[in-house]
Amino acid sequence: MTSPTPTDRPSYTPDAEVVALCSELIRIDTTNYGNGKSNGERVAAEYVAAKLDEVGIESTIYEAEPGRATLVAHWEGEDQSADPLLVHGHLDVVPADPKDWKVDPFAGEIFDGCVWGRGAVDMKDFDAMVLSVVRARQRAGVKPLRPVRLVFTADEEAGGVYGAQWLINNHPDTIADCTEAIGEVGGFSVTVQDDLRLYLIETAEKGMNWMRLKTRGTAGHGSMVNNDNAVTNLVEAVTRIGNHEWPLRVTPTVREFLKTLEDVLGIELDPDDMTSTLAKLGTFSRMFGATIRNTTNPTMLNAGYKVNVIPGDAEAHIDGRFLPGYEDEFYATLDELIGDKVQRETVVTDIALETEFSGGLVEAMKACITAEDPQSRFAPLLMSGGTDAKSWSRLGVRCFGFVPLQLPPELDFMGMFHGIDERVPTSSLEFGSRVLDRFLDEA
Repeated sequence: MTSPTPTDRPSYTPDAEVVALCSELIRIDTTNYGNGKSNGERVAAEYVAAKLDEVGIESTIYEAEPGRATLVAHWEGEDQSADPLLVHGHLDVVPADPKDWKVDPFAGEIFDGCVWGRGAVDMKDFDAMVLSVVRARQRAGVKPLRPVRLVFTADEEAGGVYGAQWLINNHPDTIADCTEAIGEVGGFSVTVQDDLRLYLIETAEKGMNWMRLKTRGTAGHGSMVNNDNAVTNLVEAVTRIGNHEWPLRVTPTVREFLKTLEDVLGIELDPDDMTSTLAKLGTFSRMFGATIRNTTNPTMLNAGYKVNVIPGDAEAHIDGRFLPGYEDEFYATLDELIGDKVQRETVVTDIALETEFSGGLVEAMKACITAEDPQSRFAPLLMSGGTDAKSWSRLGVRCFGFVPLQLPPELDFMGMFHGIDERVPTSSLEFGSRVLDRFLDEA
């Protein structure tokens, strides 16, 4: 860890712009519909480029296809010989139906102490925090400790095929010299009791396989007996997959998490008896449940074109996720459940990853949050979803989820991801900017 920041350096306010920047980013509709279709990613990348250019940081925008834009910028550090730190965020968001929301999801409204809109927590909050801190430091002439590679990607919400995956396949040199990275999801607080907050730093992610199941049968008239019905064959397989109870598995990250939680709560949590442990976790069990088992959730069905015609084809989509170290078990079990009448095709797949909750970067995260919140404790998080970290890790980058947010205890933060009325407290954005500013002096 470095010595304290010199007191004679120029003063600046790292959180001065963060609320406005978050609101402005939300107003750029970057909806990612999947299947290669999206809005506004190029517009958002140009917005970020302009904000960096205003303070003298040049950037390059790469396009996997027209409009599918990813921005990369190099920010010089005090020690130019050090390996660059990769700081990454994505610019795309999932769809939002305005009729379901209290506010226009793309208006970036600010009220009730929050910035509201699609992307407020996933993840234009961090994009805004990064821009606010970078711009404030750059104007004041205060460099980070080591070089920083800023990357704002397209297509994260659809697996990164036109974003991070495309970048490492076509321009790996842009981040090849980076050894460590921070991005989503982690660094947020969960109130344990009174003013004691547990900050969860992501060190692991489940792998993913979004798959298509297809079956062929004998087409015919809806009034006739048909023992080779494609819909029946498909639905039977989908039902087996959706109802399967995957065994509970405890990874190193989960063991470390339980050890910390056991100490904080003052109760015994046995990682070898997860059934009783889950019963003791209360509200934590909701966040925790998907991190101790593989999952396969049916999400889409498609068959037929007329009620009195038995179709010859039917297909379904499954969102599959597997724990680090349990990929082989996942596929072997899945193929047993599918049976011999249905074919499986991969739509998008990506690896699981896991790193130790230790090292200089982790200690810097702890120290910087503690400086802003003395009532803090820390634990690693295994994320049930996935991020662009999967792509960076393929180039040997050690990745952490670190978006520091001190959250009010009543906010269902995890429910904000892809949820209705997504919002982030303005005080949390300001807190995160101050922590990130400290972190750049320590990392």
